[in-house]
Amino acid sequence: MTLLAILVGTVAAGVGSVWLAALMAFAMLARFTQHMLSMAAGALMATAFMHLLPEAFESEAGAHELFAMLLGGLVFFFLLDKAELWHHGHEHNHGPVGHGDHAHHHGHGHAHHEHGPRSGGWAVLAGDSVHAFGDGILIASAFLADMRLGVITSLAVLAHEVPHHIGDLVVLRATSGTSRAALIKVSLAGTVTALGGVVGYFLVTQLQDYLPFFLVAASSSFVYVALADLIPQLQKKLGFRDTVAQVAWLMAGIALVTLVSSLAH
Repeated sequence: MTLLAILVGTVAAGVGSVWLAALMAFAMLARFTQHMLSMAAGALMATAFMHLLPEAFESEAGAHELFAMLLGGLVFFFLLDKAELWHHGHEHNHGPVGHGDHAHHHGHGHAHHEHGPRSGGWAVLAGDSVHAFGDGILIASAFLADMRLGVITSLAVLAHEVPHHIGDLVVLRATSGTSRAALIKVSLAGTVTALGGVVGYFLVTQLQDYLPFFLVAASSSFVYVALADLIPQLQKKLGFRDTVAQVAWLMAGIALVTLVSSLAH
């Protein structure tokens, strides 16, 4: 039953986010992208601070070790961003390779590909696949801890992947020539989430004592994405009406997590 729930959650998060992104990117609804960024930030922070971290700290694992894991995860993602920026700048200095602003080694890019390159689509797909596999493992660890937690984590992953996939679809549409080809390619990369979920199911059941550390690793990823990637994109000088809308969507993301938690309970 748990494995089936993991498969449903990973497919919903991995492939469902691609199709929602396609609806926004290809159906002339891209104007809602900023709202999605706000909602994703709220959902990720609420999931990390209200669910994943409390679940981890309720275990027998020591607080010192868990906080060290959280700090290590944040530093790890920071270093990955640095490595990606250095690699991207290095390639620009030696000629374009056309993989857009982000290769998504860990999937933290979001809708930055406003003018897609004419080559390099496979690099984007490779990065998407790597991140999707990691998302699957994180979702599996959450489901194994608690069914409600798994549902919430799946929704949080879906929410933050939608704006990320919008950018990918723009790039793939430019490199593939058609929206349909771009959608198929990114959807296939999204199915890797299910593979990660299956691997995570067997890995975590073998290592139950390390489950709190899996949850903290998930938290560090969500916190880093929200505070280092999403929130800075929202820190723009806006009019009063747009600012209120931005805050409202942020709170909607937090409310969504809370609502799903209470319903699943």
